[in-house]
Formats: sequence, C-alpha cells, structure tokens
Amino acid sequence: MRLEEPVEELLRTLASQVLGSLVHRYGDFARCEDAVQEALIAAGDTWPRSGVPAHPLGWLNTVAARRYIDQVRADGARERREWAALDAMPRDALVAPPPDAEPARDDLLELLFLCCHPALTVPSQMALTLRAVGGLTTGEIAAAFLVHEKTMGQRISRAKQRLQEVGAQFELPPDPEGGPRLAVVLHVLYLMFNEGYSASVGPRLRRPDLTRQALHLVRRLHARLPDSGETAGLLALMLLTEARSAARTGPGGVLVPLAEQDRSRWDTAAIAEGTELIARTLATRPLGPYQVQAAIAAVHDEAPSVEATDWPQILALYEILERLAPNPVTTLNRAVALGMVRGPHAGLALLRELESGVLAGNHRLLAVRAHLLERAGEAADAAAAYRAAARLAGSLPEQRFLVQRAAHCAT
Repeated sequence: MRLEEPVEELLRTLASQVLGSLVHRYGDFARCEDAVQEALIAAGDTWPRSGVPAHPLGWLNTVAARRYIDQVRADGARERREWAALDAMPRDALVAPPPDAEPARDDLLELLFLCCHPALTVPSQMALTLRAVGGLTTGEIAAAFLVHEKTMGQRISRAKQRLQEVGAQFELPPDPEGGPRLAVVLHVLYLMFNEGYSASVGPRLRRPDLTRQALHLVRRLHARLPDSGETAGLLALMLLTEARSAARTGPGGVLVPLAEQDRSRWDTAAIAEGTELIARTLATRPLGPYQVQAAIAAVHDEAPSVEATDWPQILALYEILERLAPNPVTTLNRAVALGMVRGPHAGLALLRELESGVLAGNHRLLAVRAHLLERAGEAADAAAAYRAAARLAGSLPEQRFLVQRAAHCAT
C-alpha cells in the first residue's frame, strides 16, 4: 500500500532512532535491523487505518523488540529465560508504552560510528550508514554511488555480516577525531544531506527528513569535537546550503535554479551562523575540503544577485578544492564557474575532460553542458542536451525543469 506522506516521513525519521535503541540494548546489528524493518512494515500497515499512536517511537520500539525476540527464539540463539517474560505479554496487542518508556538518550552518534567500523571497507561503511542512519533505500544509495542496485545490496549485506563476525561494539571510539574513521563519518553525513537537499529519485525535489537528520548529527559531532576543522566546515556548509531551501521551489513544486531564486526568502540567520563559523574555522584550522565548499557557499549566499557574485573567487576556490580532493563532480562545478569567468566555451572545453569518466552519461553533466551551450547562444544544441538530461534524471522535479529549459531554448 502507498503510505500517506506524513506517515511515511515520520517512519523515516523514527527508523534510525529505533535501530539505535535496539542495537544499544541487544548489540546485534543484523537481527536488530531486520526487526526494525518488520516494525516499520507493521506501522505502515496499521497507522494509516487506525491512526498514528500517541507515542509512535514507543510503539515502534515495543514492536521491534518483540520481532527481535521472535528472531532469537526461531534461531535458538538465546536461553529461554531471556525472552520468557515476553510470553506473558499479549502477542497481538501492539500497545504503545507510556511516554517515559521511550529512550531518553540519543543513540544516533553511536550507531553512526558503529556503521563506520574500521573492519569494513570505506564504501561499505558509507553504504551501511546511509541505510541504517539515513534511512535511504538500497536504490537511493546505489544512485548516490553511481553503481547498480544489486551491487549495493550485496555490499550492505556483507557489511552487516562482517560487523557480526568481528563482534563490533555499540560505542563511540575513545578518540573519534583520530584516524580515518571521522573522515568516513563526515562523508556519510555529507552524502545524507545531499540526498535530502536534492533527492536523486522520486516525485519530490527535497527530503527534509534527511537534511534535518544530517544537521542534527553534525551539530552533535561538532559539539563533541569543537577543534575539528572539517566537522565545523561541514556544519557551516550544511547551514549555508539549507539556508536557500525555501527559495528552491516555485508554485507546484517547480525547481527554481540559484540564478533565479528570490534571495529575500533565504534564511538570513542560518547564513549568518554558517558564515561566522566558516570564517572562524578558516582562520584557526588546517584547510580541508568541507571548509572550502563552505567558503564557496558563503560567497554565493552573501551576493545580492547572481550578477554581483564574486565568480573569480568561486573559481579560485574550486581550483583549491580540486587540489585538496580531486573529484569529477568538483570539476563539473568548476566548469560552471569557469564559464561565468572566462566565457561558456571555456567551460565546455573543460567538460570534454569528463566525457570518458565516471560522469559519462550522467544527467548532471548533460545539464551543465546544456546550460553552457544556452549561454553561448547555441539554442538548438542546448535544447537537445536538456532533453537528453531530462531522460536520464531520476528526480521528477529535475525532469520537469530540464524539459522546460529545452522548450525555452527551442522557441
């Protein structure tokens, strides 16, 4: 059945909290995730008909715990005394516990670091975290990594099995700022936020549940690690990016590009917080990729119009970013800035370097090409590129926008 949007979003929001609570209690990640998925299915079947319970988190925790115990019983993996008390409860009475039964602690950071366990490969750490903490589907994660859904499903299954094999503990590492584990955690939060800000598939442009979750976690991480420049940089980047969210859609949910947004609708408080944070961090911490991206976002947010934007500074920052962390998406963004500074043909020449790489056939590469061709006055070629990009885009709002741009160029 198709869930009502408020119920679906509520379940997405609560899923990671329930999983964190269950793993904290039982320490068995694979079984706990299966139990939470069963609880979500039960809620998806029950809530639209009978209404959302007064304490939905407690309801899900109760049902997930029962499903977990049932799994343990079926597997014969626990002594009867560990679940005997459950037998006294009615098996079909899914009654929410009182409010004080809901967990007071927030287990999401611990869950995040568990998913980023060093026994896993970096791609597996990222995929498992996006699934368990971000609530993304396997297909959405595969789209973010530019791989097939089947490949991603196998990666996630192997990661859960590996955690069980090594006896991974549900706890924060003693020094989370040391080593590569923090870098993986930050990258996962970055991907989670991006998927929430620009959904890769589906009818909605944004998924506010993901952006809120990512912001919540990076704020907690920054509070725990105030001396981490890249944690501060990522928080600033999220604030400065999310500040523009209200202006990104017009009537009917149509996508509004940055150049056409009503900047009076931008969140000035978030811009001020993000700008102050990145200015302080750049002055006191070693330079990192998230800090550079935050600086780019700050230049955009402080400009009164697209014409008044300091494009030479943005181009210089993208060049720094490419040296710090070479990435085809960064090169794609640099092509846009290069086109603004040196003309669209300079940007198009840079795009040719990406045609045989991982972005070949990607709708974003085609959309940037179309944008630069349009600015160069090559309307027919721009329209064709926009149409090709629309055919490949997974997001319906992006598809509509690209089709509209193609029609505009064709007239």
